[in-house]
Amino acid sequence: MRKQKFDLIVFGATSFVGEILCQYLVKEYGTDGKVKWAAAGRSKDKLEKLRDGLGAAAKQLTLLTADAADEAALNSLCEQSRVIISTVGPYALYGEPLVKVCAATGTDYCDLAGEVQWVRRMITRYQDQAEKTGARIVHSCGFDSIPSDMGVWHLQQAAQAQAGAACTTVRMRVKAMRGAASGGTIASVLNITKEAAKSAELRKELADPYSICPDNHGFTTRQHNVTSPEYDPESQQWAGPFIMAGINTRVVHRSNALSGNAYGDDFRYDESVLMGKGVKGRLGATGFVLGLGLFLAGAALQPTRWLMENYMLPKPGEGPSPEAQAKGFFDIRLFGETEDGQRIKTKVTGDRDPGYGSSAKMLAQAGLSLAFDIDKGQKGGGFWTTATVFDQRFIERLENRAGLSFSVLSSA
Repeated sequence: MRKQKFDLIVFGATSFVGEILCQYLVKEYGTDGKVKWAAAGRSKDKLEKLRDGLGAAAKQLTLLTADAADEAALNSLCEQSRVIISTVGPYALYGEPLVKVCAATGTDYCDLAGEVQWVRRMITRYQDQAEKTGARIVHSCGFDSIPSDMGVWHLQQAAQAQAGAACTTVRMRVKAMRGAASGGTIASVLNITKEAAKSAELRKELADPYSICPDNHGFTTRQHNVTSPEYDPESQQWAGPFIMAGINTRVVHRSNALSGNAYGDDFRYDESVLMGKGVKGRLGATGFVLGLGLFLAGAALQPTRWLMENYMLPKPGEGPSPEAQAKGFFDIRLFGETEDGQRIKTKVTGDRDPGYGSSAKMLAQAGLSLAFDIDKGQKGGGFWTTATVFDQRFIERLENRAGLSFSVLSSA
């Protein structure tokens, strides 16, 4: 057993979301209280500028330098902390060395990764070692995919309590959302689109709803994928595709597999964005589908992707202002149905823009829950999802400290 100096180290602290996360930690926990944490990145000057910007409360914040490609420096971080939180994306470009070192040293790790092809590669390469060393690796601890993954977990808990059975079908619908994308997120989307354009094998993998489930999952149920305007009978609105569904649905199915098929062998799950009722809703959904299709088509072609990266889209390090973050929010609804037809409807909301203000708080609480709530004797090493490594204590953290709410709206 190692005696670590810190509970958490935020790696990538000077990134756009890393700065927000550090501001949140200083505000909620200070730097010399119960939670011992440090900020890490590759530039000492940028780290010092970050600390100065955090105010007097961060005067004693420890700063550590390490490059994302320097395994020796990353190993030094792991020797000092129980948990590493990574905001260094796109993860497919910069994230693997830290996952490798955490798996080798038995250090717990969480991130905001939404790049499902990279998550699969990390599981394939480092699952066995993480199991041996006790490292708990938890990807997708932000807007993708906590509201979906923990939202389904919360719904299933309510279904068991009220109906005595799990819901075998769950539909997630984004009712309302306000937020803007940062350059880092745009870079991740462009990178996965570029990879897919070059590889038929990757395109096939990305189409597999069970792509990050264990190899022996045994699931064969055909999953519905919302790709065009659809009328949603549950909400009585028109709906369009949700861009985060590509990672969220895969995470939820992995949770089902890791929990021993707790949601059922034939569990069905899909996600979409509600666009309104009647003709206006249908036109809105149609316009959204066309706009999304044009964006993805442009991202897949090198000339238009270059134009988008250089002249049209925010660059890494850029993102919504603090005022825009504060005005952001999300409201999602989950509709569940048991095998015998009993229904349950739940809601998950967040009080900041989904991708940054809210994601930073969710990621921080994931790291803290790994450090303080989940004993390694209770959950051993390996690649977990939030719904399989955490429990009700994490829901309470999110509600009490991160501005989220989970509620049951109806059951019948």
